[in-house]
Amino acid sequence: MPSVLFTAIAATAVVLPMALFGIPGVPTDDDSPPAAPQLAQQPLTGLGGGETIREIHQDTPFSLVALTADDLTGTSARIRAKKPDGTWGPWYEAEAMEGLGPDHPVAGAPRGTEPVFVGRTTTVQISVTRPAGPPQAPPPQGDNRPRLGYVPANVEQPLPQNVNAVLISPPEAPVDTLPVPSAVTAPGSPPQIIDRGGWGADESIRCPNPQYDKGIRAGIVHHTAGSNDYAPQDSAGIIRSIYEYHTRTLGWCDIAYNALVDKYGQVFEGRAGGISKPVEGAHTGGFNRDTWGVAMLGNFEEVAPTQIQLENTGRLLGWRLGLDHVDPKGTVVLASAGSSFSKFPFGASPTLPTIFTHRDVGVTECPGNAAYAAMGQIRDIAARFNRPPGPADLAETLRGGAIFLRWESMGGPNSILGAPRSPEASGEGGSRYANFERGAIYWSPTSGAEPVTGEIYNAWGSLGFERGALGLPTSAEIAEPLWIVQNFQHGTLNFDRETGNVVRVIDQVATELPKSDSDHTPVQLERFTPPISPA
Repeated sequence: MPSVLFTAIAATAVVLPMALFGIPGVPTDDDSPPAAPQLAQQPLTGLGGGETIREIHQDTPFSLVALTADDLTGTSARIRAKKPDGTWGPWYEAEAMEGLGPDHPVAGAPRGTEPVFVGRTTTVQISVTRPAGPPQAPPPQGDNRPRLGYVPANVEQPLPQNVNAVLISPPEAPVDTLPVPSAVTAPGSPPQIIDRGGWGADESIRCPNPQYDKGIRAGIVHHTAGSNDYAPQDSAGIIRSIYEYHTRTLGWCDIAYNALVDKYGQVFEGRAGGISKPVEGAHTGGFNRDTWGVAMLGNFEEVAPTQIQLENTGRLLGWRLGLDHVDPKGTVVLASAGSSFSKFPFGASPTLPTIFTHRDVGVTECPGNAAYAAMGQIRDIAARFNRPPGPADLAETLRGGAIFLRWESMGGPNSILGAPRSPEASGEGGSRYANFERGAIYWSPTSGAEPVTGEIYNAWGSLGFERGALGLPTSAEIAEPLWIVQNFQHGTLNFDRETGNVVRVIDQVATELPKSDSDHTPVQLERFTPPISPA
């Protein structure tokens, strides 16, 4: 499928994990597997009722922190990291993973919080708030024994001291990672999905046989909670760490989610078994069967997901649901498998949107209020995936580049150019262009992004566009009393207001151009990369 490149990006460049671990399926000089995340546990002792703060240090730097215990009911936690200058960073909530994990967990497996990304550090403070203590049971009816005046230890036990801090050290990204353009793709094309090999999954630590359902009937949106303050090159290591934590520490078969999307638009395959197959995940207790779970990296209780994160989450769900002919804006009746964290008991059959969130069926705030407010947008994007692209879709493909910014500064769809009619395409010598209802915008690193419209556009097109003698535009139209002038790399085009003629000037030689016989704007031939000969 064709890929769409973008003009100068106005935001941080994206670094795909393929640059970190190599392109999947392509051998590298070093065939050794990438280093695994390191997990270490430290007990948090002396935790009573109310809030207790413990400081944890480890000589080996780490970046993610989670808490585990036999029971986290009623327990909340916050984590903050010490910065290199000795000051403390912000507090991050460590959300208990209520409703995550298999519907039938392994007996004795610990409960855990989501791992919180805190940045590279060696010291964190962990604030744990626990209940004041279990309520004392009332004496049984007919109990006439004399009161002891105290509560025996075997009646009311102290809080169990079994809370552990899990310190996770993801492998560091190499320093020679290469930036690549924005991860947005053309309408009708799914976002590029980085497979498990691309983010470095150790396949030896998961269960060997994925569980398959009959089909996918709905998509469920989650967030991973924790910090949003991660760089694009951190994402693969965060996902590898979540995977190791889910399997090694919590005893699950695999990472819980079917896919994950970071704030830079990078999309990662989650649970093994085939991204296009109905693999049953462990993302939504009671509703794992016949559903497909996508987690957005970050905490979206107050901060909304980025636009590209929403765009690629919606496009991913539109593509995946489309494989099973599911309407992203429809409804579905799902039977609950029951769960201690589900809103619906075993056998209940609620009617739900075909794209819903964890909180719709589980006792949780996931995916956060800000992400929940954007669910309508996610459904709209997913619904448009299998439809012919309209102006709004094309505008989204331009977002983030210099052409989009220039069009937006002119007034967007209300400008003289009107709405976009194509995604960006490649021009001569590394230039880029996009067509609009009444003209085009061309960009190159040397000329910038400039619009071309009206009779000047028609005349320039008849001369061969940027491949002609004038080259690329270096200005927009300049209005003068008798003329409208536009500058190009090697000359100018001048529209005579009185006669309607266009005059080309190159090297101070003026040439009047014949008027076009067509009322249609010129057509710029699409550029395609020639096939590479097998020889």
